[in-house]
Amino acid sequence: MKKKALFILLIFALLFAIHPKVNAQCAMCTINAEQGVKNGNTQAAGLNTGVLYLLAIPYILFTAVGILWYKKYRKKNVHLNMKSKPINLN
Repeated sequence: MKKKALFILLIFALLFAIHPKVNAQCAMCTINAEQGVKNGNTQAAGLNTGVLYLLAIPYILFTAVGILWYKKYRKKNVHLNMKSKPINLN
C-alpha cells in the first residue's frame, strides 16, 4: 500500500516537474494577441477574458450538478433513515 502511494506521488511529481513548451492557441489567435500587444490595442485582453470565461463555465456547471446531486442524495438518506427507525413515544 505504501509503495503504491509513493509510486503515484512520484508520477504526479514527474508530470508537474517535466513539461514541454506547448502552444495553446491557434495561429490566428497567436498573431492577433501578439499584434494587439505591440500596437497598444486591447484585443489581447479581450481574448484572455474570453478564454477565462470558456474555462470557468464547465467548472460552474459541474459544481451546480454536484450540489444538486448531494442535496437529493442527502434528502433521500434522511427519508430512508426515518422510515427504518421507529419512534418511541414513552
